[in-house]
Amino acid sequence: MDQSVKRVFLVDDHPMVRELLALMIDQQPDLQVCGEASDASQAIEGIGNTQPDIAVVDLSLKSSSGLELIKDIKARKWGTPVLVLSMHDEGLYAERVLRAGGFGYINKQENSNEILHAIRKVIDRQIYVSEKLAGIMLKRIAKGNGSEISPVESLADRELEIFQMIGRGNSTRSISETLGLSIKTVESYRARIKEKLQLEDGVQLMQQAVLWVRSYDDR
Repeated sequence: MDQSVKRVFLVDDHPMVRELLALMIDQQPDLQVCGEASDASQAIEGIGNTQPDIAVVDLSLKSSSGLELIKDIKARKWGTPVLVLSMHDEGLYAERVLRAGGFGYINKQENSNEILHAIRKVIDRQIYVSEKLAGIMLKRIAKGNGSEISPVESLADRELEIFQMIGRGNSTRSISETLGLSIKTVESYRARIKEKLQLEDGVQLMQQAVLWVRSYDDR
């Protein structure tokens, strides 16, 4: 294959999204999709086998989190830059993506030209975020890292993931099975979330999680 053509690996649990992305990318003379995956285990195997120039990853995957996948890719020292392409709230997740080792974040609502621009920028190992978010991040740095942080933003990545799953009606056992964690571990996460959000009991935790998920989905 022409060395000037960069290989793209797609990770998304929706086949239609992967199909549309592949169609868009393969029409570019300098880009080519080299593999696809719907979950983290398939992604790790596929990225390891193909060694792509970039992995384009969604945050919500089957039985896993895109953030955890980014950390796993980084830990394996493959040097594969990751761009997150997701519908999740940029303001809440983009910084988490960068802290996890990703090179950029772009919303699925962006037009195709901007998505391709983000892909090419990350292939060149440059950080990509929207101009709006870049401005917010710079203001936050100028004011100090602790300014204007909401209680939910203070949750660690796994805590936020579990909080969101609670809000979507998942039981402790269901969360345990989905994330591959023991029930005791999930209960420990629940306790830490209650402490950070200053909630008295599991009922308040459920109420706050449901309200947050509803407001999040309405954005």
